[in-house]
Amino acid sequence: MRVLLQRVSCASVHVGGECVGEINRGLLVLLGLDKDDNRAAADRMLDKLLAYRVFADSAGRMNCSVVDVNGGVLLVSQFTLSADTRKGLRPGFSSAMPPADAEQLYNYTLGQLRRRHPDVAAGVFAADMQVSLTNDGPVTFLLEG
Repeated sequence: MRVLLQRVSCASVHVGGECVGEINRGLLVLLGLDKDDNRAAADRMLDKLLAYRVFADSAGRMNCSVVDVNGGVLLVSQFTLSADTRKGLRPGFSSAMPPADAEQLYNYTLGQLRRRHPDVAAGVFAADMQVSLTNDGPVTFLLEG
């Protein structure tokens, strides 16, 4: 499981010209799922991303989580995060979770996120999405687990 976490001032996702999800200050979470990922891995990743300290405290240090700042979370599935880019000039996707399984795990992850955090928006699984964001900092982290 790979999560590209971006601290944003705002972010939105559009499908077919229609906005399907947007947040103000918070985290844009791009989620890549690998063959061996499961619900336990998703739960651990949610624990981490909701507690990950990427927002400034009163002293300007990154000591606050998205929960601490009451920020939004925009979850977007991103198949290409599972690419193997170590060799050649074309990404390989043999380690990516098959689409039907990935959709189930993405939906589980989204459901759990919505149960645990009040401000959650999402993209549409496997859709051609246009994601817009204002990366705050920029602050971007790749979480793997």
